[in-house]
Amino acid sequence: MKLVRYGNEGAERPGLVDANGVLRDLSAHIPDIDGRMLNDASLERLRALDTEALPAVDGSPRFAPIVGNIGKFLCIGLNYSDHAAETGAAIPEHPILFFKANSAIVGANDDVIMPRGSTHTDWEVELGVVIGTTTKYVSEQEALSHVAGYCIVNDVSERHFQTQLTGQWTKGKSCDTFGPTGPFLVTRDEVPDPQALDMSLDVNGKRMQTGNTSTMIFSVAQIISHLSQLMTLHPGDIITTGTPPGVGMGIKPDPVYLKSGDVMELHISGLGQQRQTVGQDA
Repeated sequence: MKLVRYGNEGAERPGLVDANGVLRDLSAHIPDIDGRMLNDASLERLRALDTEALPAVDGSPRFAPIVGNIGKFLCIGLNYSDHAAETGAAIPEHPILFFKANSAIVGANDDVIMPRGSTHTDWEVELGVVIGTTTKYVSEQEALSHVAGYCIVNDVSERHFQTQLTGQWTKGKSCDTFGPTGPFLVTRDEVPDPQALDMSLDVNGKRMQTGNTSTMIFSVAQIISHLSQLMTLHPGDIITTGTPPGVGMGIKPDPVYLKSGDVMELHISGLGQQRQTVGQDA
């Protein structure tokens, strides 16, 4: 299934996109798409619905963040060997973990607004993983069974804040609007191998990132297992798993960063696409 949340901010409704690409409303069956209904039993009940009997949604409503009341927004850094190389970083021995503030989360096509004075805002297409069941001390073999589904995440990053303001990467990762997610939460049955997904990102129509999740240093299963040894993962938590090469800070000889009016377009095979216009706080 391709589950969605749609509508204006503060008035989001649950829905799904059927096999013909029609957006259909799920409000008669669930109050929202959040941690309460991401378990296998609840997803199976939705899967059993007659989708053609669900009300079709008119027009082209906003795609909202794909999970309501997100718990944790966990991020893995430097998880593609070629991205590590372009930034001059060593290959990590263990997954590098940082957090992104939940206030950064926006819908897939919402505007990305750079903070006041920013001159080093960068793009990062990433595979997002949404946890479906409580996860603690799981093995790599068990890990993927705890996944509700997958989505696209743009891990927008202000590099000066990230590297020069002293402290953790979180400072450059958590600005408002720096976490577009969606447009779909694609359930795991439609993604048989999360390590075989093509991904790309364009800026103003120019291809900047091209990659495949097969080149991750740590697989999705390894990441989930590792994190579950450190903390309990709860239904509705999102893990974003790193970016392939082609980020602005890695461009030689001079890095390239976003400016107001730029348009980013992201794609991951089977998960849809995102499109964000860049603005800046005055």
